[in-house]
Amino acid sequence: MDSSRPTRSAGLPLRPADAVILAGSSLLILLAVVFQGRLEHPWTVIGRHSLYLSLYLASIAALRILRPKGIRFLLRTASVQIMYLQIYLTSRDLQLLFFAWNDDTVLRWEGALFDVQPLVWIQKLYSPLLSDWMFFVYVAYVVFYPLLAAVIFFRHGEEANEDYLFRLGLINIVCGLGFILFPVMGPLHWDKVRDLLTEPLPIRGFGQAAEYIRTNFHAPGGTIPSPHCAAATVMWFTSLKYTRWGFWALAPVILSVYVSTVYGRFHYFADMVIGVAAAVPVLLLSPGLQSAWNRWAGTGPAESP
Repeated sequence: MDSSRPTRSAGLPLRPADAVILAGSSLLILLAVVFQGRLEHPWTVIGRHSLYLSLYLASIAALRILRPKGIRFLLRTASVQIMYLQIYLTSRDLQLLFFAWNDDTVLRWEGALFDVQPLVWIQKLYSPLLSDWMFFVYVAYVVFYPLLAAVIFFRHGEEANEDYLFRLGLINIVCGLGFILFPVMGPLHWDKVRDLLTEPLPIRGFGQAAEYIRTNFHAPGGTIPSPHCAAATVMWFTSLKYTRWGFWALAPVILSVYVSTVYGRFHYFADMVIGVAAAVPVLLLSPGLQSAWNRWAGTGPAESP
């Protein structure tokens, strides 16, 4: 098992997931400050992320005195995953700093591979029953994110959960950089694609929840790599490391998540493929990065902060 005892900085015990969050947040805030003239509401972006980062640092300090296992799990996992959400939101806010939308490029890629645009072709499969399943897995992914953390934490301990959170941190940073370096508006917002989506999606049950997410949380961009597919792949193969039964139980869900991103018109096919591909180097490199952290921090056997 990969493990790392925290190294201390400014009196706070920092672990690899903390390093990812602090480095990623610092980069995003720096970009927002330096290029504020290119942002519509730069100080809103900077202030919001800085506020959440301050609360996050407070949560690290609180872990020094908290001992009940359940409370430690809730505070640690919730605070880390909330910061990953903030990294996603801030990266999306910064995605047009350097480049314009690249949807036409994505359409050319897919046009070179397929006779029919996948988003248009998949309309042939629309049915109420399939829609219920696709929207269920798309929404349930949000629940499986912390649920897997709970399984890992209470079966294998804090160190295993830290490994899981670290891997999720790496993939969130990869996705955030992708949004900025190759901004893509997405099929629901790009007129050339939206006009081709003529078949109505059957929406009921979990489809209503997906529509709520789409209406209230989705905005143009934040698509390549697909965060759903990238993080789901990291979750899935990390589960293989810590709970083999969980890997097989998650298999139909994760595979369906991939399809749901296109079926529900949230992503292009390319977004999905690149999202899965982006997870591969994270999974391969994370053990070595953990070892490098241990050498730098000079840690011995793991212990609670």
